[in-house]
Amino acid sequence: MKTTATTAERRQALPGDTLVHDAAGSIMHAVTIAAPPASVWPWLAQMGAGRAGWYSYDWVDNDGEPSAKRIVPELQQLCVGDIMPSLPGATDSFVVATITPVRDLVLTVPAADGSALVSWEFFLEPIETRSTRLLVRGRIGARWPGGKGEKLPSKPRLIERIYWLLARIPRWLMIPAAMFGHGVMQARQLREITRRAEAS
Repeated sequence: MKTTATTAERRQALPGDTLVHDAAGSIMHAVTIAAPPASVWPWLAQMGAGRAGWYSYDWVDNDGEPSAKRIVPELQQLCVGDIMPSLPGATDSFVVATITPVRDLVLTVPAADGSALVSWEFFLEPIETRSTRLLVRGRIGARWPGGKGEKLPSKPRLIERIYWLLARIPRWLMIPAAMFGHGVMQARQLREITRRAEAS
């Protein structure tokens, strides 16, 4: 299953692009799903660690709890400002920045001044009446979570250690390393969302 965005898709402007003005890097994946947007959207709406999971490698981002394989009705109501936790117990990322049901969902990691350090957008394009092209774009700002002045929690999870370490290596090395790791997780997520949406 291919999760590579086309050249045209990588160049395409998406609504969430404006949230990270000083992007130091951008990565994009896409997948064609044999199900309409209305069948894909519920899987996106319930994402989050401690919620339905991220449908990726659960041992990394969901404390080993398997991601849901069903639609969870009580997790379908989503509003701007809601938290879709990056990790179980997280209270500050990811935050729902904008939402257009069945069309577009943009998550951010906010900075202390209210700007976005990271944006992560899920954009659904209908293909005729029965299929969907799901475009997913991540943008990293000039700053990075876990940067100067931030300390590791007393019992850090694996992903927290990774963020903290990435923030302390030279930018020329940090950006490619972050992009690679995100790409591996993202590809897995798109494959799993596709399987779930097509099965339902």
